[in-house]
Amino acid sequence: MSASSRRSAPPRSRRGSTRRPAAGRSGRGAATGRRRFFDYPRSTVTGFRRWLPSWRVVLGTLLGLVFVGLGAAVAAYATLKVPSPSAQVKFQTSTVYFANNADGSRGQVMGTFADQKRDIVDYSTLPSYVGKAVVASEDQTFYQNAGVDPKGIARALWNNLRGNAQQGASTLTEQYVKTYYKNRTTTNYIGKAEEAMLAIKIGRTESKDQILGRYLNTIYLGRDSYGIQAAAQSYFGVDAKDLTVSQAALLAGIIPSPNNWDPANAPDKAKARWNRVLDYMVKGGFLSQADRDKQEFPQTVQYKQSNAMAGTNGYLLQMVLDELQTSMNLSVGDIKTGGYSIITTIDPAVQNEAVRAAGDLYSGKLANGATPNPRTRVAITSVNQADGSIVALYGGADYLKDQRNTATYDAIQAGSTFKPFTLIAALEKGIGLKTTFNAASPQIIPGWDPSGKDNKVVNYEKGDPGYMDLVKATAESVNTVYAQLNMKVGQDASAAAAKAAGVTSNVPPVNSNVLGSGTVHPLEMAGAYATIAAQGVQHPTFIVREVLDSNGKTAFKGGSAGKPAFAADVIADTTYAMQQVVQNKSGTGHQWISPLNIPIAGKTGTSSNTTSAWFDGFTTSITSVVAMSQVGEDGKSQETITPFGAGIKEITGGTWPAALWADYMKPVLAMPQWTPKSDFPQPAWVGNKPTATPTATPTDTATPTTAPTTQAPTTVQVPGGLVGRTEADASGALQNVGLSAVIVTAPSATVPAGRVISASPASGTTVPAGSSVTLTVSTGPPAPPPTTAAPVPSTSATAGGPAPKNTP
Repeated sequence: MSASSRRSAPPRSRRGSTRRPAAGRSGRGAATGRRRFFDYPRSTVTGFRRWLPSWRVVLGTLLGLVFVGLGAAVAAYATLKVPSPSAQVKFQTSTVYFANNADGSRGQVMGTFADQKRDIVDYSTLPSYVGKAVVASEDQTFYQNAGVDPKGIARALWNNLRGNAQQGASTLTEQYVKTYYKNRTTTNYIGKAEEAMLAIKIGRTESKDQILGRYLNTIYLGRDSYGIQAAAQSYFGVDAKDLTVSQAALLAGIIPSPNNWDPANAPDKAKARWNRVLDYMVKGGFLSQADRDKQEFPQTVQYKQSNAMAGTNGYLLQMVLDELQTSMNLSVGDIKTGGYSIITTIDPAVQNEAVRAAGDLYSGKLANGATPNPRTRVAITSVNQADGSIVALYGGADYLKDQRNTATYDAIQAGSTFKPFTLIAALEKGIGLKTTFNAASPQIIPGWDPSGKDNKVVNYEKGDPGYMDLVKATAESVNTVYAQLNMKVGQDASAAAAKAAGVTSNVPPVNSNVLGSGTVHPLEMAGAYATIAAQGVQHPTFIVREVLDSNGKTAFKGGSAGKPAFAADVIADTTYAMQQVVQNKSGTGHQWISPLNIPIAGKTGTSSNTTSAWFDGFTTSITSVVAMSQVGEDGKSQETITPFGAGIKEITGGTWPAALWADYMKPVLAMPQWTPKSDFPQPAWVGNKPTATPTATPTDTATPTTAPTTQAPTTVQVPGGLVGRTEADASGALQNVGLSAVIVTAPSATVPAGRVISASPASGTTVPAGSSVTLTVSTGPPAPPPTTAAPVPSTSATAGGPAPKNTP
């Protein structure tokens, strides 16, 4: 048989026609049985191999997992939404400024309010090398990558799997996601994956400049500074737009660990990081080698971690916070994070003098080394009467040590500084300055104390100077005269005048309120005296001139329109009497105030037991108040002010308060903006009309009567100018032309109490001689309708009360 026709032997696997089937199974069943869907354990192999998956299963499983993972990633990416930016990244520092300069430019910084010290700047205003320095340091592929760096991720993953120190692979965009959107650091792989997907999404929707700009405004750069602008100020004292290449490289280099790599803490490490950034800038084409070689390591400014509320400015800043919360309805959090620019009314030059004067008093410089008791408290405040703006305020030496502002918190007896309000009330009722009262001291004044227990009133100096007019009584601060005056005009009228002037504290309804038995705050008195200085126009005091929002737009303007509180003629007479406190040699303020040689009106005051002492005064340009008091060892109770200085046996308003006022105001009144430009108005002599021409003295010689006599006119004209005058003045004017007055009263929101609202018949009308003219006299603003039941007066209250001693 030929080889070609010979059948080849079957392969070994087919030779087993006689092979026995496995035990328990027939050969036929093994060959023809249905295969299982999942052949595990494997039926085609024996032994332990039956339990090992085939390479096909392994590969299929891996591929399945990959596809499932990819599907999950795609689904996650598709459903992942870019979150809103973290609220904190929009937090901006609010800056408080002193008053604008005379040329309208921004004044000095007084302090800041911040949860995070940050000032957001537009990226387009920065030099290009600022952003490029950050790119060179943090992510050299930033302009090429899509938000993530696959090579970096693989490298970091391999390094971490090998057990080496954990390595990150965050791109600048991923860092931006963490700081701008999530405001937290993620360490687990799921969180990292989410960050990566967000980075990819953001990289597709935001431009590189937008990402870089927001990143630069968000990152923490040490020295309590968030963002490039705050850092530029903290490290170099410049704005971010003025950073040099060298400065930008240093800031970029310390981003990963700013506190540890601050040049002040680690100069060698900081310089190494600086060199690294410059080299990478050259490598990335952002800086030429020639420019690189020119760079010098930048000098940083000394960093002092400060509290904005420290020192004397703390009291001003707290007042700003309080006013903004009330006026703008902002919370403290709103103010600290809103990025506001707050311009105050505080003149830094005047403020410096207030702080200097108080410091000189406490240090003994004003008293040849003698110093006040450490518990003696001093308040100094000045107000511009033209609008009520607070020009300066000294509320204490250090807000962090004592938060009680002496000018706004301390409530101390007003003493005789309250007398001008009673004088105003008297003038409004037609009681003129030439009116005289018995000035003897001591003096029993019937009805002074309704209980009858203590009707005695005393002056600072006992004796009987006789009768005294209101000008001299004001100059010498005579209690017995003013006590009688208050009994005449009524305690309620004095209290109403004080309230109309701007005193907001409750004035006690007692006869002794004329002597300052009630407690007031020094700033209140400055505002009230400013009303007198403004010829009767009252302006509420305020400290915030203007607020600009973070975009530079006006969000608030402080101050309000003044409202007429008193007639100009009443105030002219009041001011004249108060000038005599300074000008008259017997005036209680003459010794210290008159040497200033400037027209000044004012009033001294001292409370019972000398627990408080004042000098309140004004020129035609500015009103200032100095108040002194003393707290007990418990820090709360008030006690007699400890005397100090040669020859000073007790602290009265005419001693240290007047001396301190003069020391403070002398340089202030020399400042062009506060030098008086006009004189006080001349007195109007309200209520003091000239008497009729006296008849000639009789003589023995008869007077010829050849000239015909003139009969009285049968008709007269109602005199003009009645409206707005006091009741007494208007009535006198009618009497002078042979008319009589009929008085009716009515409330008026515009005409001060005691002034004529209208006359009927009107001025200029011809009427029969002897006719009556009805004068409608104002009782003041109409009372608002009561919202609650009126309180029942206490049966223990008296109209008198203890009388503070008269003080200079």
